[in-house]
Amino acid sequence: MHKSAFKSNDNMLVCAPTGAGKTNIALLSMLETIGSHIKDGKIQKDQFKMVYIAPMKALVNEIVGNFSKRLEPLGLTVKELTGDSQLSKQQIQETQLIVATPEKWDIITRKSGEKTYIEQVKLLIIDEIHLLHDSRGPVLEAIVTRTIRMVQQSKEQIRMVGLSATLPNYQDVAAFMRVQTQNLYYFDATYRPIPLEQTYIGITEKKGIRKMLLANEILYEKVIERAGKSQMIIFVHSRRETIKVAQALKEMAYSKDELGKFLKENSAS
Repeated sequence: MHKSAFKSNDNMLVCAPTGAGKTNIALLSMLETIGSHIKDGKIQKDQFKMVYIAPMKALVNEIVGNFSKRLEPLGLTVKELTGDSQLSKQQIQETQLIVATPEKWDIITRKSGEKTYIEQVKLLIIDEIHLLHDSRGPVLEAIVTRTIRMVQQSKEQIRMVGLSATLPNYQDVAAFMRVQTQNLYYFDATYRPIPLEQTYIGITEKKGIRKMLLANEILYEKVIERAGKSQMIIFVHSRRETIKVAQALKEMAYSKDELGKFLKENSAS
């Protein structure tokens, strides 16, 4: 994988579980692009741009912080580009790594007036590309298709690197991104740094409210087993349900006099 990321300029797709090191693959591919724009020992900063597509604004901010630190020794500038943050042409000209949301990059690549710096893009990294099946799928499809079209028209190489969670049809995604077999890497759940364990709990209750109450009771039992020992994430179907479940857990803890397991001593309640 190091050879594909760092020693070649070919398109690449890496499917691996969270924590497996996909960000490091992104960094290696950036270093390959940077390395190909060094002349007389100096990085030709005005000769290339790299774009990192992240699915959410919150992630964009996190990635900017991460890569700013990593690329700082090379004197490279990292900026974010989302619906909330605008960059002037001058700022874009001075930036080597642009971190953007799919929607924002889609809008920019549609504009003919922005072609001057879009033509400088030599590397496009798309994080969480498994979201092709999601509501954002059409936007990601448009970005990939437009990039392929730009390569065909300009005859200038734009390298695409896709980073994804494990997904069943990874070969289809690789074909869509024009990734050759030797640059396609798939790691299933057995490669997780921390193995996952799955347990199914059946609920036979049919009535809506009683079903929800029983589910919350079972959830509370599972939560209390780990309360104060380890961190937990509870996934639910909507924001409204998030509040309902949190309130249900709080009320159960209060009624069973177990709030102490959730709150640190002397902490604000």
